[in-house]
Amino acid sequence: PINLEDLKKEPYAEWFDTEYKSYSPFSKTITQLNAVKENVAVVVFMGTWCSDSQMHVPAFFRILDEMAFSGEVQIIGVDKDKKTPTGSATEHDITNVPTFIFYRKGNEVNRIVESPVEFLEDDILAILSGADYKHTYEN
Repeated sequence: PINLEDLKKEPYAEWFDTEYKSYSPFSKTITQLNAVKENVAVVVFMGTWCSDSQMHVPAFFRILDEMAFSGEVQIIGVDKDKKTPTGSATEHDITNVPTFIFYRKGNEVNRIVESPVEFLEDDILAILSGADYKHTYEN
């Protein structure tokens, strides 16, 4: 597990703060997300060593902050082989990072894998509103 507060400290703060502050979510999409954010939990698998994680994870938390998201968010760090000591990455079929897994009432709704198809907040909206969403690696 990774604590969000730890990502805001060195040595991670350099990239986390930069990406967080520079990401500007679409306000119209944030308004739409507020209508579908209830009963949602998220598990984020990431690598602090991974450039995609360094870009998308801070942006993701900026979006959640803009939404005033109050659901549960768990961050799990993986090594370069996409493994965790507990086996949770294997259990969740993590092949690329970051992977954002969205749950509603304990069931996986969908996931964003490595990078968004459109913009991060648009992909989140598609997932939470039940649209036909396929992540980057899904056929």
